Amino acid sequence: MSEGPLSIATDLPASAPWCGPASPGAFRLHTPSERLDAVGCLARLPSGPTDTLGARVDAFFAARRSGPPLLVGALPFDPHADDALYQPERVGAAAPGSRDDGACLRPSAAVAEPSEADYAAAVSRCVARLDTADAPHGLHKVVLARSLRVEAAAPVDPQRLAARLGEDASVTTYVMPLPVAAGEAPAWLVGATPELLVSRRGTAVVSHPLAGSARRWREPARDAAAARALLASGKDHEEHHHVVEAILDTLAPLCSRLHAPVAPSLHATRTMWHLGTRIEGTLKDPRVSSAHLAGLLHPTPAVCGTPRLPALEAIRALEPVDRGFYAGAVGWSDADGDGEWHVSIRCARVQGRVLRLFAGAGIVAGSEPALEVDETAGKFRAMLDALGIDDLRTA
Repeated sequence: MSEGPLSIATDLPASAPWCGPASPGAFRLHTPSERLDAVGCLARLPSGPTDTLGARVDAFFAARRSGPPLLVGALPFDPHADDALYQPERVGAAAPGSRDDGACLRPSAAVAEPSEADYAAAVSRCVARLDTADAPHGLHKVVLARSLRVEAAAPVDPQRLAARLGEDASVTTYVMPLPVAAGEAPAWLVGATPELLVSRRGTAVVSHPLAGSARRWREPARDAAAARALLASGKDHEEHHHVVEAILDTLAPLCSRLHAPVAPSLHATRTMWHLGTRIEGTLKDPRVSSAHLAGLLHPTPAVCGTPRLPALEAIRALEPVDRGFYAGAVGWSDADGDGEWHVSIRCARVQGRVLRLFAGAGIVAGSEPALEVDETAGKFRAMLDALGIDDLRTA
C-alpha cells in the first residue's frame, strides 16, 4: 500500500497538444524487467483502425527519417477507432514528477458509472444474451466494464501517480499522453497492468493473457482461500479457456512452434489473483512485426468477449461510458519489427483534477451479478490505493 494520499500539482500548459513540438510530457512503460521512457514527438503515425496497424507501421519505417527508429503509443479498446502512436524525439528519462508532499487528495464523492445496482442489472441482462456451449456460433463471453469518476482537490501528476502504482513490482506501469480536443487540458492514460498482449523479439513471440480473477485480502488465511477457490472455479476456467483458445488460433498459422501449458497458473498482484497462461511461439516469417501481431490479437476475449463482433455489440449496448483507451493496449514497435504491447487495464484517464477509473469483469453463463460487482471493486483497488483513498463513497 502507498504510505499516504496523493495530491500533486502540475505545471503542464493547458493548451499543449498530445504530440508535437509543445508536447506536454513523456511516454512511460516500465515492466518488471525493463524501462522505456520517451520524450517529445517528432512525427505521428497516421491513425486508423487496429487491423491496419501493421501496414501503417511498416510504411512509416519504410520512409527515411531521422530520430529514434521507434514508435510508442496506445490502441483504443474499439478496434474500429483511431489509435495514437508517435515517434519520440528522444529515448530517456523524463523530468521527475512533482514532489509528493503527502497532502490529502480530499476527493469529492465518486460518481459510479453506472451505479453498482445498475451494473449488476447489466450483468443479468448480459447473462440472458449468452448462448450455451452447445451453440458454437453464439455469444459465449462478454467483458462488462464500469467506471468511477473522481475529482481531486488539485491536478494530479501522471508520472507521480505511475510511480505510486509501480510500488507493486509485479506490474507494468505506463503513462501515455492522449489526444484531446482543441482547447482542452492535457489528458493521460495512467495505469499498472499485469497482462502482456504480445511481445516480439526476432522470431520469438510471447503472450501472457489473464482471465479469471479474485480479490486479494490482507488476512493470509482468507487470501489463500481466495486463491484456492479461483483455481477450483469452473466458471473462471471457462472464461480463461476462451482467451487462450482465441490467441492460439490467431498465432498458430504464423508460427512454426507454439506452446501453451495445458492448465493456467496463478498470477498475483498486490490486489488481485488471476488465472494466467504464458504462450510462447516462433514465427515462420521474420517480417511479421509486433505491430502486426498486436493488430491481429486485439481485442482478445480477456477484455472484449467471444465471438468478438457480437461481444462488441453487447458492450456498446450495455455500457453507458465509452472506454476510450481503457482495455486497449500500450506499447512500442521499432524499425526491426520488435516490440511489446501490454493490455491497458488497472488504469485511469487523468485530466487536470478529474480521474476516470475503469474496471471490468468477464461474464459467462455461470456469472453471478453480485460477484462481478465485487470483482470490479477489487480491480479498482490498485488505483485507489495509489491515490491514497481507503474509503470512497459513490453517488
